[in-house]
Amino acid sequence: RAPMQTREFFVSAPGKVILHGEHSVVHGQVALAVSLNLRTFLQLQSTSSGEVHINLPNIDTFLSWEITALQPLLAGCKDADLLKRLREFTRISEDSTDTRSMAVLAFLYMYLSVFAESLASITVSVWSELPTGAGLGSSAAYNVCLSAGLLSARGNISNPLTPQQESARWSKEEMELINRWAFMGEKIIHGNPSGVDNAVGTWGGFLRYHAGNITPLSWVPVLRILLTNTKVPRSTKVLVSGVKDKINKFPSVLKPVLESVSAVSCVCEQTLTEMAERGPSAEHYNILEELIDINQHHLNVMGVGHSSLDTLCRVTLARGLHSKLTGAGGGGCGITLLRPETDTTVIQSTVEELKACGFDCWETSIGAPGVQQHSSAALSQHILKILSSY
Repeated sequence: RAPMQTREFFVSAPGKVILHGEHSVVHGQVALAVSLNLRTFLQLQSTSSGEVHINLPNIDTFLSWEITALQPLLAGCKDADLLKRLREFTRISEDSTDTRSMAVLAFLYMYLSVFAESLASITVSVWSELPTGAGLGSSAAYNVCLSAGLLSARGNISNPLTPQQESARWSKEEMELINRWAFMGEKIIHGNPSGVDNAVGTWGGFLRYHAGNITPLSWVPVLRILLTNTKVPRSTKVLVSGVKDKINKFPSVLKPVLESVSAVSCVCEQTLTEMAERGPSAEHYNILEELIDINQHHLNVMGVGHSSLDTLCRVTLARGLHSKLTGAGGGGCGITLLRPETDTTVIQSTVEELKACGFDCWETSIGAPGVQQHSSAALSQHILKILSSY
């Protein structure tokens, strides 16, 4: 296919949260990952400047390169060599985990690989509603947007948007291609990722993850939630190894806990499927709330709770709302389920009290659509202004 004729276009992808199964998934149990409707937006413009520009306002990174300087990196280059050459070219060391450096490296690698036959002058701007480093799939949403944007610009995938539409999705085959390239970007940033985050960013909705197999669930409801970032820093590596130590110390005590968490994931999956098929009922929401409470207790048993997360659970439960940690625990983020009938004043007062505790808090939803192309009319003035100001 010929490269795109459109001068600019817009793409977005969602973040992700683990609804159930964090930590136990590391030990071969079932987890449910779900798209988070805090989104990352990309604007790609074709230019005639002879340069490639990348603008990442969230991490204060604005860089450009002459195409003539990038061209030699491809000369007689095998895939494995390109990353090595890019590291030398950008002076980013092998052991660097700096967010800016990794984002730039992933962009250049994807751009040079996709446009290898003929490097095009483009300006790419990416802005996200997601906080970085909070376990919400911000790097995957970035990589999914880059992948969809660059593949569309190169003509490897179609431009699904018709003039009458505000938003559109690609075909299944095209989405699989987007996901594969996004996974390459994730490997550059994280080394050895599971592939769950980029799959959620691509497909959206709910995904079942078990022993390396990722299965998107069809027909799932969108659920309203509060997402809270306690802003308590933690090391995923330390928390994961702490759980492993506990299992080794008390195998007969901890293994049933892991199996119980897996069962929570499975019961939740059945409940969500029923909600989608028959329409949600009050009893469905009761079950979802009980499962949230059970899983949160299990995570405390595993030793990945934190006083900040206890505060979140206490503040929300005082208003009849149910919360659990999501991701690694030890601080980080938590989710609170909102029922359809939950009153706006209740939500507002909960958010205010959580913010008074020093937390960040958003009202959003889970189960949102995956990667999409948008017309400029579909995006808020706020987002357009940010993307178009570079």
